[in-house]
Amino acid sequence: MQVQNTYFWFKSALTPEQCQKIIDLGVNEIDRIKKAGGTTEATTFGDNHKQAFEKTGKEVIPQHDKTVEEIKSQVGVDNDIEQERYVRDSEVAWFSDSWLYDLIHPFLKTANENAGWKYEWDFSESFQFTKYNKGGFYGWHADGNSCNFGKYKRYIPGVSPTTPKGEIPKGYTDNPNMVGKVRKLSITINLNEPGEYDGGNLKFDFGPHAAGKRFHEVEEIRPQGSIIVFPSYVYHQVTPVTRGTRYSLVLWSLGQPFK
Repeated sequence: MQVQNTYFWFKSALTPEQCQKIIDLGVNEIDRIKKAGGTTEATTFGDNHKQAFEKTGKEVIPQHDKTVEEIKSQVGVDNDIEQERYVRDSEVAWFSDSWLYDLIHPFLKTANENAGWKYEWDFSESFQFTKYNKGGFYGWHADGNSCNFGKYKRYIPGVSPTTPKGEIPKGYTDNPNMVGKVRKLSITINLNEPGEYDGGNLKFDFGPHAAGKRFHEVEEIRPQGSIIVFPSYVYHQVTPVTRGTRYSLVLWSLGQPFK
């Protein structure tokens, strides 16, 4: 386990058996949702990259090879919320099994301490299991804004806004443990053996004023069971999968906004 720029990694931290157990859990949940007539298509702020064309009339821009600044310029927006409508093609399922928190939280705590961040956090959201089929990707985005602008608002039925489908909108929550808090640390786990897919690379954008190299491809995540922890405000992406299927598990830890 080592620090590189603004992330911390654990090589092959989970066993193949643990990875397969998580894959089976996630795939079964995706299948269950589909059989029940639900959708597992990943969304960001209620939209995915296919819907963005219909809503805005603008051409959807594959952004895995573009900088954040280029995307904002080409889609004609200047804020992260609008920008993130152009970024995603994958399937997801959510779960909150206690054994998973017991398994993963020690890695979050170790990384937070040893990387020197020492962020205060006291809660984690549900786990997100993600399935990237061939062609699937997640373009440049940040998981959260760690200042007051990014904190979760309390959702009040009949008072707070809802999505067109009547769902709780992004940025709101009915979980009292999340109200007023922001995402501080993100953790992503590769569940596949590296030979099972091509593409699907995790990349960081440390920004135009980075002290060192701005763009960085995270090779350390490729071995099965490897874990990457990083501050939730860091821009990152998953490049398109060109062969096979990529499986990952993601978790976010929450705390009070930075001051």
